[in-house]
Amino acid sequence: QVQLVESGGGLVQAGGSLRLSCAASVTIFSYNSMGWYRQTPGKERELVARIIWGGMTNYADSVKGRFTISRDSAKNTLYLQMSSLKPEDTAVYYCNMFRASEPPYWGQGTQVTVSS
Repeated sequence: QVQLVESGGGLVQAGGSLRLSCAASVTIFSYNSMGWYRQTPGKERELVARIIWGGMTNYADSVKGRFTISRDSAKNTLYLQMSSLKPEDTAVYYCNMFRASEPPYWGQGTQVTVSS
């Protein structure tokens, strides 16, 4: 059974930094993509950043230049380094992992709160 466990969320002041981690219970090597999404109450979950096997990355326009996604295959862990945080970055952040012929896998989420 695939499990994704996020950590690293918390409360930070605007302009601060946080690093989120997502530990997978399986080898991530064979998965096509891993990414971070976020959701606020009443809104749909949105893509924040994604890394595709081969190293290509995608970022939401709102986080480009401030967030960096990376992975450590040896540790089966995905990271999201967040810098210059803004109050509008406040959300629950979810880790996602996907490969063809399987449903996507999601973590339980970690709360990030940025105070002004």
